[in-house]
Amino acid sequence: MHEIFMRMAIQQAEQAAREDEVPVGAVIVRAGQQVVAAAYNQREQLRDPTAHAEMIAITQAAESLGDWRLEDCTLYVTLEPCPMCAGAILLARIPTVVYGATDPKAGAVHSLYHLLDDQRLNHRCQVLSGILAAPCGELLTSFFRQQRRLGKK
Repeated sequence: MHEIFMRMAIQQAEQAAREDEVPVGAVIVRAGQQVVAAAYNQREQLRDPTAHAEMIAITQAAESLGDWRLEDCTLYVTLEPCPMCAGAILLARIPTVVYGATDPKAGAVHSLYHLLDDQRLNHRCQVLSGILAAPCGELLTSFFRQQRRLGKK
């Protein structure tokens, strides 16, 4: 099941790349089967530094379910969440996070920080990492290679 939902997140990331956004996608699934949110990075499009895939998906899921507590949901995301997104995951009470590629420069789940299992916080998440890591990572590698080739930021 995890691969099915991660492939949906990859489709979101591919859409981001087509729109010249960093290709990160996220999907939130309720009770293991119902997709309640699907989003991708939109920072450039919205001119909003908080418009990460996870943040948009969390907002969509809360709206869809009519509750900010996403206690029976799983977040699938193609890239290890950053500190901002990890904070939002904790605040939304999401119990399970599944991610693809690690982020050695900004990862707040395993790479740089361990926010989702920090005993000092009042909520912790079960985390599954490396699901379809190769295609998730390749999307990012290809995107940034192309950006450098074009001389973009």
